[in-house]
Amino acid sequence: QVQVVESGGGLVQAGGSLRLSCAASGRTASKYAMGWFRQAPGKEREFVAHIIWNSGNTYYADSVKGRFTISRDNAKNTVYLQMNSLKPEDTAIYYCAAALRRGPQYEYWGQGTQVTVSS
Repeated sequence: QVQVVESGGGLVQAGGSLRLSCAASGRTASKYAMGWFRQAPGKEREFVAHIIWNSGNTYYADSVKGRFTISRDNAKNTVYLQMNSLKPEDTAIYYCAAALRRGPQYEYWGQGTQVTVSS
């Protein structure tokens, strides 16, 4: 089992920045990847970014490329999502997830943190 807890959401004006954090605990040595997803009101949850834990390789949704950066701190078992040049359409609940298996197959999810971008 892996537990993940997000933090760092909030209200920001368009063009601003926020940094989300996600701390993992439990079977952290078995992590294959950690990722960020988001769900806006009335929409399905969508992939934002993920990082392959051992290699550090990162992947992004086209909608956030060049604006968001995912990174990790191995010692803290924490993944970050630096969000710059935020837009109102980035408003959503952001979820962190952990995968122990290739795919990645995300099985462990946090409760989510609200990000609201005002125009």
